[in-house]
Amino acid sequence: METEIKQPARYDAATTVKVARHVTWVGFWINALLGTLKIIAGIVGRSSAMIADGVHSLSDFVTDIIVIIFVGISRKKADDKYQYGHGKYETFATMLLAMILAIVAAIFMVDGIEQTYAAFHGKHLERPTWPALAMAVVSIGAKEWLFHYTRRAGERIDSPIVIANAWHHRSDALSSAATLVGIAGAMFLGEKWRVLDPIAAIIVSLFILLVSYQIGRPAIRELLEASLPMETKEIMYRIIGTTPGIEAFHHFACRRNGDKILTDFHIKVNPEMTVEHAHHIASEVERRLRRRFGDNLISTIHIEPYHGQPVDENRMCR
Repeated sequence: METEIKQPARYDAATTVKVARHVTWVGFWINALLGTLKIIAGIVGRSSAMIADGVHSLSDFVTDIIVIIFVGISRKKADDKYQYGHGKYETFATMLLAMILAIVAAIFMVDGIEQTYAAFHGKHLERPTWPALAMAVVSIGAKEWLFHYTRRAGERIDSPIVIANAWHHRSDALSSAATLVGIAGAMFLGEKWRVLDPIAAIIVSLFILLVSYQIGRPAIRELLEASLPMETKEIMYRIIGTTPGIEAFHHFACRRNGDKILTDFHIKVNPEMTVEHAHHIASEVERRLRRRFGDNLISTIHIEPYHGQPVDENRMCR
C-alpha cells in the first residue's frame, strides 16, 4: 500500500510573489544598513577584513534586486511563448546570483593575498580597533537571523531563489565569524599576528566561493536539463510500476523547470483494453505522482500495448 506523504502548503502565484518580495525587501534594507556600517567600522577600526565584509553585504543589493525582479516573472502563468511556464527565469536568476558571489569572492581573495604577501615581506599593518570588532559581532547576529527568516519563507512558498538568497545571508554570517576571529587575533595577539586580518579576508572569500558553488551547481544542472536525482526517480519508478493496469513502462525522462517537475514516459497496457480504460490508467498514475510530488508536476504519458517484454523489479522494460 502506497504511503501517503504530507506535502508542503501550496500558495497561488500572487501570494508566492508577495511573500518572496516581502522577505527580500526586509533583507534588502538590513543589508543596506549593515553594509554601510561595516565599511565605516572597517575604515574607523582599521580592518581590511571588515571593509571586505561590508562590500560583501552591499553586494547583496544586487542579488536582492535580482530576486525581487525575477521571482515575479518566474511565477507568471504559461502562455503561447512559454508553454511550460516561466520557471527557468528563476533558475537563471539563481545562476546569476551564484556568479555575482563568485566574482565578489575573487576580488576579496586577490586583495587578501596581496596584503598577506606584503605583511610577510615587511609591510607594517595597523592594529584593528574596537569598532571593527563590535561590528563583526552585530553582523553575525543580524545575518544569522536573516538566514533563518528568509529560508523559512523560501521553503514555505517552495522558491529555490529565495532559499538560495537565504544561504547567501548565511555566507555573510560565516564570513563575519571569520572576520571576528581575524580582527580579534590581530588586536590581542601582538604585532606579528596582525596578518590575521587580511588572512580573515581570504577565508571570507572561500566561504563565499563555497556558497556560490552550492547554489550555482543545481541551477546550471537545471538549465542544462539534467534529470532529477536517482532517489527521486526510483520513487517515481515504484509509483508507476505499482499502478494497477500498467504491465510495464519505459522511455522515462524527468527534469525540473523552476518550481515544476516535468516527466515523460510510456506505459504498456493490455492490448485488448479499451481506449477509455487505458486513459483512466494514465490519469491514475498521474494522480499518484502528483499526490507524492505536488500539483506542480506535469506528466506526458504515451500509451502502448504490452506484448510480454521482460521487465525489471520496477516493471521497467527496454
